[in-house]
Amino acid sequence: MLNQLNTDQQSGFSSLGLDRRLLTILQELGHLEPTPIQKAAIPKLLEGRDIVGQAATGTGKTGAFSLPIVHMVGQEKSRPNQPRALVLVPTRELANQVCDSLTKYGRGINLRVTAIYGGQSYDPQIRSLRRGTDVIVATPGRALDHLERGTMDLSAIKALVLDEADEMLDLGFLEDIESIIELTPETRQVMLFSATMAPRIAAIAQRHLKDPERVSIAKDTKDTATLPKIRQTAFVVPRPRKLEALCSLIELETPKAAIIFCRTREDVDLLADTLKERGMRAESLHGGMSQQQRERVLHKLRAGQAELVVATDVAARGLDIEHLSHVVNFDVPSAPEAYVHRIGRVGRAGREGTALTMSEPRDKRLMLNIERLTKQKIPVGKLPTAADLEEKRRNDTKSKLLAAINDAQLEHYQAIIETMLKDGESSGLTLKQVALAAIKLVHAQSAPKKTRKEALPVAAPERMDPRDLRQGKPRGKGRPFKRRAHFH
Repeated sequence: MLNQLNTDQQSGFSSLGLDRRLLTILQELGHLEPTPIQKAAIPKLLEGRDIVGQAATGTGKTGAFSLPIVHMVGQEKSRPNQPRALVLVPTRELANQVCDSLTKYGRGINLRVTAIYGGQSYDPQIRSLRRGTDVIVATPGRALDHLERGTMDLSAIKALVLDEADEMLDLGFLEDIESIIELTPETRQVMLFSATMAPRIAAIAQRHLKDPERVSIAKDTKDTATLPKIRQTAFVVPRPRKLEALCSLIELETPKAAIIFCRTREDVDLLADTLKERGMRAESLHGGMSQQQRERVLHKLRAGQAELVVATDVAARGLDIEHLSHVVNFDVPSAPEAYVHRIGRVGRAGREGTALTMSEPRDKRLMLNIERLTKQKIPVGKLPTAADLEEKRRNDTKSKLLAAINDAQLEHYQAIIETMLKDGESSGLTLKQVALAAIKLVHAQSAPKKTRKEALPVAAPERMDPRDLRQGKPRGKGRPFKRRAHFH
């Protein structure tokens, strides 16, 4: 008998037929209700059906395939060393994100998860595979490398997941994906998930999935309870004024943490350096950095050691930072789908978030394409004026002073006041003057630092093999890359 809760008169995750141990973990994690994509997909996956799932970023697609995988492994009486599930993802960041989710969900059954991606030494990956693993989460290029080396065995695979399939195809992984699928058993279950459903994805589904169940969670503007709560605003700004406009917006919005998206690596590094010069805790993140450098930046962001991460679209998928409050498009993406994935970094799991887009006058067509894809109008806002910023600084100063007044140790400074008033008796120094001077010092701390870099140049995009950038190595012989594309 399966170790499941009776689905009669059950609600939430318990109504889906999941393993009791998995339900206990979900309860401990505070996950009480499945998202629409999870509610629609999980029962079909537990029946063994292939599935094509489409839902917006941040709506729980990772849980929709991770939970059935954990359930499947948990039902096995004995575990072989060969992996039982393979999850293919487009980027290293998403690989780590999926690994974290599987590890959390699978701790009740001691699930073994191995991450396989480029930019990392082969040795620890090979050792993990030899020790035995239940689930492999891999980027296609590195997975195919291991298969060619004979260090990865897919003969016992029962479940194959193509996560963010549209992104993998955009990055030119079609041939690798096809080669990997051919090396899995014909009896495997295939789960294909994507935020968008292009014709190329439908073609893959037709070739490799058996009578798949199709689940599409459309955006319903009337159902605000299930939509990501993202406040979207666009600002029309000429290129020379974008830096000052960005700094004004950051000062007015005061984000807990923000990702600022630029088009090229050169612009990312230059903008991050400029923001640092202005006293902000900013870091760069792009495909030209090593995996260790990228992980260090994400650790700083999660730990609150960095408040701003300036990034290319390498950060547009797979990142779930709980306290991330803002996404800023310093450059409007040329592909409207990239906008969806960028702003999907906030407003996840019911949290609220803000997406700000700095649109140059020439970007009007790009903005119309985004509105056409998202089926919603993005309101155009007014940039903060000098008066708006000064009012914000005054309010911040007032808040700091009120907080200091409520400080229990305030009386420790009374001796300084008494000494100043006594020494200033001959000059007529008053308590009001002392208070005004203290307020001036506090208020001056909120004034932004200036830098000589008043504008960012437009860097020309570099034509490179996107997989070279992401995987951190040239492609091997015998696997030429047919389509070369810009990678930002």
